[in-house]
Amino acid sequence: MAGAGVKLLNKRIRSVRSTQQITKAMKMVAAAKLARSQGRMLAARPYSRKLTELMQQLAGKADIAHPLFESRPVHKRLYVIITSDKGLCGSYNTNLLKLAHKAVDASVKDGVETAVYAIGRKGTEYFRKRGYTVYHAHTDFAGDMSADRGRLVGDKVVGSFLDGSFDEVRVIYAQFVSTMTQRPIDVTLLPIAPAAAAEGVKVPLKGAAAAAAAGPKAEHDYIWEPSQEELFAVLLPLYLRNRVFMTLSEAFTSEHAARMTSMSAATENAGEMIGALTLRRNRERQAAITSELLDIVGGANAI
Repeated sequence: MAGAGVKLLNKRIRSVRSTQQITKAMKMVAAAKLARSQGRMLAARPYSRKLTELMQQLAGKADIAHPLFESRPVHKRLYVIITSDKGLCGSYNTNLLKLAHKAVDASVKDGVETAVYAIGRKGTEYFRKRGYTVYHAHTDFAGDMSADRGRLVGDKVVGSFLDGSFDEVRVIYAQFVSTMTQRPIDVTLLPIAPAAAAEGVKVPLKGAAAAAAAGPKAEHDYIWEPSQEELFAVLLPLYLRNRVFMTLSEAFTSEHAARMTSMSAATENAGEMIGALTLRRNRERQAAITSELLDIVGGANAI
């Protein structure tokens, strides 16, 4: 019986060691994707911040009635919900879907016709299985961001707002705070409101940058050249495309960080399990050896 126990423990140790090799490889892949995605996101943040500040200031001073500035009674609302295509990323999708489900249900309860634009296989399957209206879905991005994908999503969303399909567009995604922290948030994308223009691209600042941001800002008196209509015709598509690009970049960077953290924890847990099973196997083996020695000694004494 002792021999059978040792063999079973050896089999379990080999199984856990194989799993550990898989999780370690997945951690390395996620780390490489995180480094690439985070580098792209951080490089784009200064441009996005300045563009957002400019748009916020111009929108507050403009005296034109642009369709993207139009705040109308909300009878139909679209939620753009960004999740992952694959699992094994800890509570990343669970936290996002919990917030999204609560927000969509609250919107429906208020009597607003609500639809979901799902980016990611997990979110798509979640809302389709529960009978929610899925306006559109992408299940092949695989956490890889590109300008073309940002333009594809942006054009689809803007088109649905301009043609009156929806009166408001909101985005639910995981904001990247650090490698260990990803915060699910719900922000407004359309219509563009001057006070909320920077809502979706807030970046934590430290030191002198934080002091400068907290200090009084000088008001600028702009001379419009060319006209406001021509200027906004160029700036607004650029601004919205950038908002969508940064949102997707933050979401995908958060996904890779969550997966790397999850696989790192799984690898460590597998190591601890291997250590515990090895100790137990050694005890079983020692007990078997002791039992055999006692049998030999007992037989010798009997003779």
